[in-house]
Formats: sequence, structure tokens, C-alpha cells
Amino acid sequence: MTQREVTDQDNLTWTCVQAYAGLQGDAAEKATELSEFEEGTVTVVCTPSGQAQTVRLELPSNWLEATSDEEILQKIAQER
Repeated sequence: MTQREVTDQDNLTWTCVQAYAGLQGDAAEKATELSEFEEGTVTVVCTPSGQAQTVRLELPSNWLEATSDEEILQKIAQER
């Protein structure tokens, strides 16, 4: 499962992973198909290292490579 960590201005580290990323084989392929929206976005779940609440984000399907830490942190701030 590929994940990405980002740290906000309050020194809170968020671990972000695409929904259903832990599945394997055919189940993973089917879950990825079902979880990708027509706009080319996917659901990403970000879990904080501290007391803050987990958030769900809608990010581009290539978010791991193409979305900057600042963009992810901005989305997290909007959802909190």
C-alpha cells in the first residue's frame, strides 16, 4: 500500500492513502475502478498523527506524483 505523509503548520503529520489501496489482485482492480470518479479523481483518506479527525479528500487519480504537499494540506484544511 503506497502512502504519503505531509506535515502542516501545526506540526501535525498526516498519512494519506487512496481508499481501497490495501486490496490485492482482482479485488484491487475492481475497487480502483469503482472508486475512480468520472472527473478522474479518487478518494484519499488522510489520518493525523495527533488528536485531529481523519478526513476524506477527492484528489486527481495521479495524486501521489502530481499533487504537491501544499495542495494536499490546503484540501485537508478545507475539510477539517
